Amino acid sequence: MRAKEITFVALFASIMGALGLVPPLMLSFTPVPITLQTLGVLLSGGLLGGRLGAWSQMVFLLLVAVGIPLLSGGRGGFGVFFGPSGGYILSYPITAFLIGYVLHKIPRLRLWHVLAFNLTVGIFVIYLFGIPFQAMIMNISISHAIQLSLVYLPGDVIKAIIASFLVVKLHKYPIFNNAKAARAG
Repeated sequence: MRAKEITFVALFASIMGALGLVPPLMLSFTPVPITLQTLGVLLSGGLLGGRLGAWSQMVFLLLVAVGIPLLSGGRGGFGVFFGPSGGYILSYPITAFLIGYVLHKIPRLRLWHVLAFNLTVGIFVIYLFGIPFQAMIMNISISHAIQLSLVYLPGDVIKAIIASFLVVKLHKYPIFNNAKAARAG
């Protein structure tokens, strides 16, 4: 990895940490908080590409695993991966990779391309990992976990819209657009 790539990976791991400073919205009926960190996952894949986006999320998760309280609400440590939100958190590198890999294949990014992919694949992958893991940890049925997770959808749609807009706007700048080979999956 070149110095520029390492810098971008560190930058987006830091952005994830900064988004973790925003207090989570805790709901009385589910232990999984609503956070802004999903926005960081969508941005890292969309701006860095598959490989670097996934690396940024893996670095972030490594920092969390060693106990640095970077998750929303000041959570950190290996134990967070075994809590109700563990599946959602563990999906971050895969989600960033898939978003970055596919968006890199599109020659000219348009808002609707990015938004459609962020909504259909980005959010879906996070839920695909998060919902079954939450059901297992909470000892509830998958259908009950799906019902609990429906409350996250409006916020995740808003985060996907914001991330999509930023990705399209920032891709116009050479710093995010001149190393296509590095951003490839």
